[in-house]
Amino acid sequence: MTSSRPARNGILILGGGFAGAYVARLLGRRGATIVSPENFMLYTPMLAEAASGTLEPRHVVVPLRMMCPYAELLLGRAVGLDEASRTVAVATDAGSFDVAYEQLVLALGSVPRTLPIPGLAEHGLGFKNLADAIHLRNHVLRELEAADAALVASRAERHLTFVFVGAGYAGVEALAELSDLVRDALRYYPRLRGARQRWVLVDAAPTILPEIPTRLSEYAARQLTGRGIDIRVGTTLESVEEDSLVLSDGSRLETHTLVWTAGVRAHPLLAELGLPLDERGRVRVDNILRVEGCGNIWALGDCARVLNAATPDHPDPPTSQHALRQARRLAKNLQAAPRPYHYRMRGMVATLGRHKGVGDVLGLRLRGFLGWFATRTYHLYQLPLTSRKLRVVTDWTVSLFFRRDIAELSMLGHARGLSREGHEEASTISVTFGTREGEGVD
Repeated sequence: MTSSRPARNGILILGGGFAGAYVARLLGRRGATIVSPENFMLYTPMLAEAASGTLEPRHVVVPLRMMCPYAELLLGRAVGLDEASRTVAVATDAGSFDVAYEQLVLALGSVPRTLPIPGLAEHGLGFKNLADAIHLRNHVLRELEAADAALVASRAERHLTFVFVGAGYAGVEALAELSDLVRDALRYYPRLRGARQRWVLVDAAPTILPEIPTRLSEYAARQLTGRGIDIRVGTTLESVEEDSLVLSDGSRLETHTLVWTAGVRAHPLLAELGLPLDERGRVRVDNILRVEGCGNIWALGDCARVLNAATPDHPDPPTSQHALRQARRLAKNLQAAPRPYHYRMRGMVATLGRHKGVGDVLGLRLRGFLGWFATRTYHLYQLPLTSRKLRVVTDWTVSLFFRRDIAELSMLGHARGLSREGHEEASTISVTFGTREGEGVD
């Protein structure tokens, strides 16, 4: 028989990402129960800087227990929903049980959207979460080491070719930051100083950063091109192999690095919950963020098709800015008479690396240093907790005076454990040491 427990104050939030964490935080002392597979919220707009080493990875995540001190956290995953009994089945390391709710908030977020491209699943690298960012950084640094060890110039060039598919915010910012990391690192690789590096940005759209005004996206393209980045718009990925890939323009690129940032799709669990979904698998909600046909189930963020009274012609895009505004309205709707969600976007910002950026803030078009400064200022303002803000400012300040660290730490989180071989090795070392240094000691 499955055990059951109630959600704190009757409010159950599925998902501890940007949308879910902010709903719980904004509910304040009323509290709620959060179900999340991690005990932190990832501040995704700073993910590229964590990947490049500008920011310490731990500083771009906010512990949920600190961010939402009046909420209860269940570290686990929702695996089922029973609307009739108002319970959600939750699987945790301590076992599975049902959680009863009065109001249910779906904030499950999204997962990378991939296509059935031959070799993509086997050889592509994602860029969606903190593990992806750390893995990508380690991979790039290992490619530098492989290029330095290569005996043939053509093999070194293959290791120094990096291809990013997807020219939205994630793809552009990740490419810009990581190319800065490689440029900083190359001063420590004398053999590679004359070697050719190649950075390629691919997207099916006619321009990069299609979310921002055309003049700003054109400026961004000029900046990246001026740094030697090869931009291929109106182009798609055809196939991927271990050491090469083919694009729709017929070109074949020799590389070991393909980073896929071409969009997201709604969390697959939504399809199993029996709720109304749109053609893209997102939960359909009305103008007060309530799931259609459900009196006590709400949804927001990337997993929901959110209608915005300010832009009735199209739903909100899956950005952190919109998720935060939806969270503010939903937190109020859970505590008082619900009101329609209405938010007019105030602007968009993006960094291009090397103290360059673009921004459209309250109608002002910013570029260059001003765009970069506006981007950092906005993200610092939105980042929760004063302690996290101070850590990020410290990292930024240090990065002004020192180059990025180039230690490759892929072994982190993969401890070998105390194997039999480890014991034998330790014994051998001990015996050897005793023979050489401890002879004659009683």
